[in-house]
Amino acid sequence: MGTLLCRAGEVYLIILFARIVISWFPISPNSAMASVYGVLYTVTEPVLAPIRRIIPPTGMGGMGLDWSPLIATIALVLVSRALCA
Repeated sequence: MGTLLCRAGEVYLIILFARIVISWFPISPNSAMASVYGVLYTVTEPVLAPIRRIIPPTGMGGMGLDWSPLIATIALVLVSRALCA
């Protein structure tokens, strides 16, 4: 059971990283990448939204820096190391 949980954490980290990377590029609404982003969004948003409510994005000129993926990644790594070590 512990191994399965550890693998699930690793897969979730990859999915989270994929969402971070894909968010850097413009996506056409009807493209295949929009479908991929939709799946990544659906899987990661339940974790990121509560973090974003506590720590909102930081304003940087015309953009905002969203800290929630970084915080989620750090938390997931720490939990994984504690449980899977």
